[in-house]
Amino acid sequence: MGKMSGAEAILECLKLEGVEIIFGLPGGVLLPLYDAIYDSDIRHILVRHEQAAAHAADGYARATGRVGVCIATSGPGATNLVTGIATAYMDSVPLVAMTGQVPTNLIGKDAFQEADITGITMPVTKHSYLVRDAKEIPRVFREAFYIARTGRPGPVLIDLPRDVTVNELDFKYPEIDLPGYSPNLKVHGLQIKRAAQALMEAERPVIYVGGGVKYSDGHRELVTLAEKIKAPVTTTLMGIGCFPEDHPLSLGMLGMHGTKYANYAVQESDLILAVGARFDDRVTGKIASFAPQAKIIHVDVDPAEIGKNVRVDIPVVGDAKSALAELAKVVEDKPWSPWNDKVAGWKSDHPLGYARDGDSIKPQAVLETICELCPDAVIVTEVGQNQMWAAQFFTHKDPKHFISSGGLGTMGYGFPAAIGAKLGCPDKEVFDIAGDGSFQMNIQELATAVVNEVPVKVIILNNGVLGMVRQWQDLFYEKRFSSTTLHRVPDFVKVAEAYGALGLRATKPSEIEPVLKEAIDSEVVTVVDIIISPDEKVSPMVPAGASLSEILELERAEGSGQFQKSYAGSAASEILELEG
Repeated sequence: MGKMSGAEAILECLKLEGVEIIFGLPGGVLLPLYDAIYDSDIRHILVRHEQAAAHAADGYARATGRVGVCIATSGPGATNLVTGIATAYMDSVPLVAMTGQVPTNLIGKDAFQEADITGITMPVTKHSYLVRDAKEIPRVFREAFYIARTGRPGPVLIDLPRDVTVNELDFKYPEIDLPGYSPNLKVHGLQIKRAAQALMEAERPVIYVGGGVKYSDGHRELVTLAEKIKAPVTTTLMGIGCFPEDHPLSLGMLGMHGTKYANYAVQESDLILAVGARFDDRVTGKIASFAPQAKIIHVDVDPAEIGKNVRVDIPVVGDAKSALAELAKVVEDKPWSPWNDKVAGWKSDHPLGYARDGDSIKPQAVLETICELCPDAVIVTEVGQNQMWAAQFFTHKDPKHFISSGGLGTMGYGFPAAIGAKLGCPDKEVFDIAGDGSFQMNIQELATAVVNEVPVKVIILNNGVLGMVRQWQDLFYEKRFSSTTLHRVPDFVKVAEAYGALGLRATKPSEIEPVLKEAIDSEVVTVVDIIISPDEKVSPMVPAGASLSEILELERAEGSGQFQKSYAGSAASEILELEG
């Protein structure tokens, strides 16, 4: 393609990788690159904080399945990306983060706005590059995108000194040559046969699904296998949507705030087929008492995850979609069994629910109403109680329609991620289910959404407190509410209007549906401030470090200021006096 500057080469690389949108914020060392962006066909979304650039690229990647791209300047700009990069790393999201850097002759000399960003991000990236010569740009970008999207996806960082973006090179996009990086995608036939035999012999199987099924696009193969062997399916937070939750075999989410019946099924199963999941602590509870009767088959593309947290009887290393497809070929049809009847009985006896009184808005009802009005919406969440209610009370059916920070649990993630998701899927209705605490962490991105005409709908479940932390203080710290009260400040309707967005509010149950309909019909950025009680709790709940069998049920009795706290499977129950 002839000679071009490093900056021009970077944009050429992005075009060759099919990049349509990048999220970023410029700075001094990036001026050559941003000058080239001025004439580029690639759309640049100017965020108001670099962390939002990373989260928006992350949301875009999760909604589309493509690699998200973000950019920040050197020093504080680069370090502001770190939380977003770590969020993507923990949830295996394909991301390429570009950072500006001081000129190569000043690296290591504490120059203005210098930070060792490759060193800082090493623990939270799949790989990091410091480009020292413009000639390296085509190879580095080719490798970075390949690494980000293959095997177990994840973020890759490219650090770009200013002189590298100015110097010229003869551009040629190379073939991939990474002998030290060869992710194992093909599953081993013998291990598939062993897994299939175990599935056929099992009397009480459960399929446990994580984000790996989503990223491998294996949800259809999952349904085929589950229906063939009549195995109930439970998902992690990251696996939500991989199995349709209106399916008779669906158990919903398991773990700390999972359904009772999912946790019961796991604890009584004799075989767990775990696919693309990592047995994290929020799922397993107390490891020593996790699924005590079960043989475990673990399918994962990352061999480091197999056996890391729990013992594994049959390891299967490889792509989740391929493994599910191969298993579905080998197993035989199984009939509906007494195990299926028992699980169905648990679902009937212990449904997710909440007390319905007429005085205050129930957050669970808000999610159910959104689901009724807009069942195919993309649901993006912040982190905390809002996140759990969104996981529990919206019926999820599509793996790319539930987007949430799982591994890192990053407050402030949802709104910029929703902007990225909406830009990636402009024909979809995108909701950010938010808490008033989380939303304020990136509230400045209202400007980004308004200026770029990205009509995201923000639903704030406004309880005036840091809800999930307060819930723990209420239950385990004798109601000593230290630093968790926000006092319902600011007025979100006025804030929305100040940014040029539409602001709406609901204060009583009768207003929920009309306000949500108005938000859905709106063609502009809309913020809906929904006032709920600070005493609302996420239920059920397995306390940290407890067994999945030790489930706290937290329900307000109708017409009462009390909550019942009871342990499932235990004769003990007590009435807790709760504020409000």
